[in-house]
Amino acid sequence: MKTPLNRPETGLLVALAFACALACLGPHVPQYAHYHAFADHRSMWGLPFAMDVLSNLPFALLGAWGLIYLRSAHTPQARRIGYAVMLPCDAQRPLATLFFAGLLLTALCSGYYHLQPSDVGLTVDRLGMLAAFAGLLGLAAADRISARAGQWTAAAVLALGPIAVGVWAISGNLLPWSVLQGGGMLLVVLLALRKPLLGAWGVPLAAVIGCYALAKVLELEDHQIFTWTHGLVSGHTLKHIAAAMAAWPVIAVMQNGAYPAQARAWPHKAVRT
Repeated sequence: MKTPLNRPETGLLVALAFACALACLGPHVPQYAHYHAFADHRSMWGLPFAMDVLSNLPFALLGAWGLIYLRSAHTPQARRIGYAVMLPCDAQRPLATLFFAGLLLTALCSGYYHLQPSDVGLTVDRLGMLAAFAGLLGLAAADRISARAGQWTAAAVLALGPIAVGVWAISGNLLPWSVLQGGGMLLVVLLALRKPLLGAWGVPLAAVIGCYALAKVLELEDHQIFTWTHGLVSGHTLKHIAAAMAAWPVIAVMQNGAYPAQARAWPHKAVRT
């Protein structure tokens, strides 16, 4: 027998329906004309736009770190020496796997785009970041609403994200993509106001929001930062680093405080399994 929807789950579905309606019925929003005109054009070791390409490495490093931890924490050896207390709950582990795998994909696709910035490359870049975005939003919903809300959210992003990217690629209408990105982060902000569920990780969503907001500011101030630093580093290069650091709160909570509900009564003792 299925459990009836609770109020937060109902609110989530209503918000998703509203976002879909806005994306479909809202005005045509074009991408601004000089989107690909990044400040730093320097080449290094024969690599064009080298700093914007190489600054994607933090995505790959943090994504690999998260995947390695998820794998090692669930080995029999980890359980025997008492690290079961640090294991993620079943509902959030696949969403975290999706998030960290998405970071690896983001590094690859964003690096490809920045080698020769164009609309084609940007399409690849946006498709690449969908898995990480789906995993992050799913983690937040599972942390604050319910496990199935996390699954719904991740599935919705994975299903609707490629459509949003495709609409922009074909028609130039950026609205669906803007709704996906902006609406997704608004959801994280609202979820940050709720307490974590019993047994959930308690991901510090405020830290994730802070990294995302900083990344957006750096992106908008790309040329100004390049000028202020006398050509040392551009805002877009720093944007990649700030955005990648949004993974750190998730990794930190996995290593320092993510454990099943039954372990919370003994926060300094390992749970033997």
